Amino acid sequence: MTSQPFDLTGRTALVTGGSRGIGAAIVEILARHGATVAFCHHDDDHAAAALTDSLSLEGYSVASRTCDVSIEKEVDDLAEWTSQTVGHVDIVVNSAGVGGGDRPFSAVDPVEWDRVIGVNLRGSYLVTRAFYEPMVEKGWGRVINIASQLAYKGATGLAHYCASKAGVVGFTKALALEGAPHGVLVNTIAPGPVDTALLRGHSELWLENKRSSLPLGRVGEVDEIAPTALLLASDAGSFYVGQTLSPNGGDVLL
Repeated sequence: MTSQPFDLTGRTALVTGGSRGIGAAIVEILARHGATVAFCHHDDDHAAAALTDSLSLEGYSVASRTCDVSIEKEVDDLAEWTSQTVGHVDIVVNSAGVGGGDRPFSAVDPVEWDRVIGVNLRGSYLVTRAFYEPMVEKGWGRVINIASQLAYKGATGLAHYCASKAGVVGFTKALALEGAPHGVLVNTIAPGPVDTALLRGHSELWLENKRSSLPLGRVGEVDEIAPTALLLASDAGSFYVGQTLSPNGGDVLL
């Protein structure tokens, strides 16, 4: 291992869902540790521009564009743009995701089910597929999939979301076994409750109950999740294969 195992100088990363929340925190930490970072977002131009401009003004190499990761043509366009803008991608972080709303299973129609599965699971597949083979050819790569502790814990009213994130965990394990012999390491981060727009969509009573149920007495911050991505993206994570790392404040003990 190098003397600076978290240094990403010379590496290029693609982060989906990178304009806000956990994705934005990952964009920032990878850039600050030397990576050239491209990220995509879905109809969030203002936040994406603010993040890109802020990091660029500090001297970091960051670029962004829109993409609906559930649509194959848009992912193909993303891959072409990335190749032209930043070149070969060494690190893929699949952070794009949707929650789908909290409702009983019988109230989830097929359109909503397909949308949640489409973004969270199909999107992870499509984006990884677009960048995986060049990593294999180079003999070095990282794929980091953002799942959720709910893949293990489950949650009433979130059958579609839990199914999508459990699928991400299974996808990670299978691809990890294929990729590792070629130097491509695939792992999952399964965060617990984190202060994002998705969590803030719940009622204050729900949030207070959640906070009080956690051993730390609070939910997490996105900056407490991003270092896990840095670990898995860097040489410091060179012995992680098919693992799920879950910074969750003690909400689930895996």
